[in-house]
Amino acid sequence: MRLLLVEDNHPLADVICRALRQEGYVIDWAKNGGEADSWLLGQDYDVVLLDLGLPDTDGADVLRRLRASGKHTPVLVLSAREAVDERVRLLDLGADDYVVKPIALNELEARIRSLMRRSHGIADPEISIGALRIDTAGHRALVSDRPLELNSRELAALEYIAIRARRIVTKEQLLQALYGWQDDINSVNAVEKVISRLRAKLDGSGVIIRTVRGLGYSLGTNEDYTA
Repeated sequence: MRLLLVEDNHPLADVICRALRQEGYVIDWAKNGGEADSWLLGQDYDVVLLDLGLPDTDGADVLRRLRASGKHTPVLVLSAREAVDERVRLLDLGADDYVVKPIALNELEARIRSLMRRSHGIADPEISIGALRIDTAGHRALVSDRPLELNSRELAALEYIAIRARRIVTKEQLLQALYGWQDDINSVNAVEKVISRLRAKLDGSGVIIRTVRGLGYSLGTNEDYTA
């Protein structure tokens, strides 16, 4: 899952980036509104974490421009501004959630997971597809209640396509969700290797990752693809 953090406080941003990367997220960091606009123009994100007190603009203006562009990316505002009127203003401008700093990292991660689920119409923190169950809060996947041994990238890929189950996910979408710009990778081989490992670990479960030639991948059950 790919996130954009818009925050000019370097020590705070460093803590957030480190914590979220340890949980398997790919995170880009914009230090001002201009950088945020550039990132948002050229990249799709699962969630934007937006500070308001930026050195070159108010974060609300970044939010306005994002919504004016037609993008519906979930936005979580992180701000020291506690006034209720301010929270109402940002929510009315199109923010999806608003929290007052300081925020505990475990709460931040929970709010990110909630926003990602809601953006895909999923209310339950557990995603079930046939015998496969993904516990998004517990960061684990199980087949018939037996844990799957997955590394963080494999789990992130499985969760990404599970949230979009029975829909096509392109290799480019997976590449952006799993790898940061700083990763030295061969884009085609990297994604294909992750999918290959997942297929091997799902073998015999009745849950399959189907290749849709020329388009990408789709996750579903044997019954989904033989009906």
